[in-house]
Amino acid sequence: MEGWEELHTAAAVLTDNQSRHTALPMAVQPCEDLNHYMVLKHSEQVAIGSICFLAGPITLLENLLVLGVIAASAPLRRRPSYLFIASLALADIFASCFFTINFLDFHLFKRCDSPAAYLFKLGGVTLAFSGSVGSLLLTALDRYVCIHHAARYHTLLTCRRALLALLGLWSLVLLISFLPLMGWRCPSDLRPRCSGLFPYIHPRYVLCWASFILALLVLILGAYGLVLWRAHQHEASMSGLQGAPAGQSRMRMDIRLARTLGLILLIMVGCWLPVLAFMLADVRSPLIRPQQRAFAFCSTLCLVNSAVNPLLYALRCRELRGALLRLAGRLWGPGGPGGCQRPMGSGDSAPALPTAESNCCSMALEEDGAEGNTCRVDSVSGRVNKQLHTSG
Repeated sequence: MEGWEELHTAAAVLTDNQSRHTALPMAVQPCEDLNHYMVLKHSEQVAIGSICFLAGPITLLENLLVLGVIAASAPLRRRPSYLFIASLALADIFASCFFTINFLDFHLFKRCDSPAAYLFKLGGVTLAFSGSVGSLLLTALDRYVCIHHAARYHTLLTCRRALLALLGLWSLVLLISFLPLMGWRCPSDLRPRCSGLFPYIHPRYVLCWASFILALLVLILGAYGLVLWRAHQHEASMSGLQGAPAGQSRMRMDIRLARTLGLILLIMVGCWLPVLAFMLADVRSPLIRPQQRAFAFCSTLCLVNSAVNPLLYALRCRELRGALLRLAGRLWGPGGPGGCQRPMGSGDSAPALPTAESNCCSMALEEDGAEGNTCRVDSVSGRVNKQLHTSG
């Protein structure tokens, strides 16, 4: 009996030692594998962390303000252009939350999640940035329709069609963003066949998503190019009909439009092109550690772009600024709601004006008006139509 007890005790000790040796690698293995992606030095962590801590809350507050103003204003909610801006603000709110928290959690606090948890968090970041760029495309297409088809703007772009476009956009980006979580991922071994930028992500998925975002950016550039070409074409024809002095004064609107669009495109391309370039380079060949650290810095530029979007697309619009002032007056003004009704009746109640003009006002093309008038995009198309009627 004593021999059986000794044998049983020895077997129990051996089993306990084996379980410890097998359980220890299982617990340590994820962090050991993810250390390959945690490449930031202490000084880089401080710099990039400062950017995230500064840009994240600013982005959140700006876009919450834009979304709140649009939600509180019934006239703005009924216009497709502001629906697209609200979608952009919602996507940038997601970006400010998902990207900031997950980026700091991974690169600064060295948190090691399970593959499913990591892919879920990464899917939220991908959803936010994909929705942001997709909303920018819808905004650019709205500008294109507004200036090229001003007479049919109401029939071509109704609120129902705008909501359907937003539903299709968010359904598509939701599917694309969570494809890795649904199974399109690399094997369990992270090194040979996984992306050098994202753990558990297959390089082909990186190529697919980067190509998708690049295609959206190309479409945005094309839409803005057509808008600028139409405006330049009209101003050139007006200068030929009305003489050189009037043409030179009118060309100022064309130049302002070019500067505004140039600023928008420069910021958008400058923030997104470095990230996409690193992703495409990672698909071709493994990246070294300095390139991985450079990618971590460039990824914060996408957050900066989300912080700049409200200033470029929403707060430059006079109608939205007027709605913001009226909302602030109702909340904190001494006169209450009654004291804010006159500005709305004088400047914003333009139901007498075509809705296309009000919609295109929100596209940040109305600033820098030397004559004091709102430089709406479809005013170009309107003058073109008047010119065709008079010449005909």
